[in-house]
Amino acid sequence: MAAAAPAAQQDVSAPEVKLAGIGKRFPGVIANHDVDVTIRPATVHALIGENGAGKTTLMKILYGVQKPDDGQILVNGEQRVFKSPGDAIAVGIGMVFQHFMLADNFTALENVVLGAEKLHGIGDDARREFTAISERYGFGLRPDVLVERLGVADRQRLEILKVLYRGAQLIILDEPTAVLVPQEVDALFENLRDLRKHGRSVLFISHKLDEVLAIADDITVMRRGTTVGEAEPGKVTKRQLAELMVGSELPSPEATERTVTDVVQLSLAGVTLTDEFGRNLLTDITFDIHQGEVLGIAGVEGNGQAELVETVMGMREASAGTIRLGDRDVTEWDTRRLREAGIAYIPEDRHRHGLLLDSPLWENRILGHQTQAPSAAGPWIDRGGARADTERIVREYDVRTPGIDTLARALSGGNQQKLIVGREMSSDPVVLIAAHPTRGVDVGAQAAIWGHIKRARHDGLAVLLISADLDELIGLSDRIEVILRGRLVGTFDPAEVTPQDLGSAMTGGDA
Repeated sequence: MAAAAPAAQQDVSAPEVKLAGIGKRFPGVIANHDVDVTIRPATVHALIGENGAGKTTLMKILYGVQKPDDGQILVNGEQRVFKSPGDAIAVGIGMVFQHFMLADNFTALENVVLGAEKLHGIGDDARREFTAISERYGFGLRPDVLVERLGVADRQRLEILKVLYRGAQLIILDEPTAVLVPQEVDALFENLRDLRKHGRSVLFISHKLDEVLAIADDITVMRRGTTVGEAEPGKVTKRQLAELMVGSELPSPEATERTVTDVVQLSLAGVTLTDEFGRNLLTDITFDIHQGEVLGIAGVEGNGQAELVETVMGMREASAGTIRLGDRDVTEWDTRRLREAGIAYIPEDRHRHGLLLDSPLWENRILGHQTQAPSAAGPWIDRGGARADTERIVREYDVRTPGIDTLARALSGGNQQKLIVGREMSSDPVVLIAAHPTRGVDVGAQAAIWGHIKRARHDGLAVLLISADLDELIGLSDRIEVILRGRLVGTFDPAEVTPQDLGSAMTGGDA
């Protein structure tokens, strides 16, 4: 009997997937109600909405992570009940999460085969299937390369290949362009067009409305847990989509008023950071940030941005060079002393480094400021002061919450971020380090956070801004430095540079 052709060699059209009247309730929260989405075969369907609009819950329902309380999931007109992701995979639904799930010390092929050994074994058949999918969709992935050697864009392609290997006809992509430079976004979109051409469908979740308009065939908008509208990309503008999402105009990061002074507030000279194996993670980092200035750092993720922030914050000890805060040498200061000296910090990962998710908001107000008023009185925590100031932050920074005793976990991503920004701006800082301050937040929260950064600049703070959003960097920065493999490789004027110029420098394309 002839062997079946590998899935990668078949043009099997994706099914029509319909979510009808979906509802999901948690204690005290209605996450979804009356959600209706129809994903046509062989299309890219964009799902957009604010943080807290219910997109994540809906994705988890479609992928079998959670079970809906109301409504139906229909696949080609047949009702399906998903008790686990395995049930969703069995009918051709796969998901690529925003945070990749790959083992760095495994090869690309081993990552793909892991957990799917019954499909094509672990030998030559698996290798042939991997190669066939990679070639068919133009991924250009080699089966034996270690994942730790892959860049962000190739890791994303590997995740897509992984779900195709398991037979996915509908692929859910959660914020797939969040960490890509413009050239990598263009390449991803070519991959998505190839998927569509070969009959696959894509559910594309994004906050970047220009990208949604560039790639989507259909757009569904969610607000406050339900679907509020659909749009055709050729008949709607970014502004109209933003108004559907949040009821307001699309924000702009542009800061036109120049506030840079002659006073240097933060200075790095020849800062080098070496790991335990003697390899340089940072090499000869030198820059000054003046009062009233925003210095933007652009770079593909993993090129030293995190290490730079951690060194400035005293979380890592520089191997060489000096760091000065005003006229003081702070190279050997620890994090607590730097915080007390006036360095505010918006961390890259708010869940790992910014919040205690299972603690109430007022306790989260204290984090990083536990030796300073109003959170402390002498050596003691001042509960009353911390609670009162949390009430003020909630009010002034528009943190939408039932109250300050609410657990941080219960807030949407945008409201968690606004709480962190409010906390960091509430201790009279002189320097603000903002690492990806608007990552994963909707346009409403994005506008608010941009406004706070502009205000910090206007008030004379020195701001170090690290971001993967090149429009954000260009709009907010007075000067942009590009970091590549732990070195600063170029300085750009935001008034003259384009995202494409930055993207080329970030990938070494203009070397």
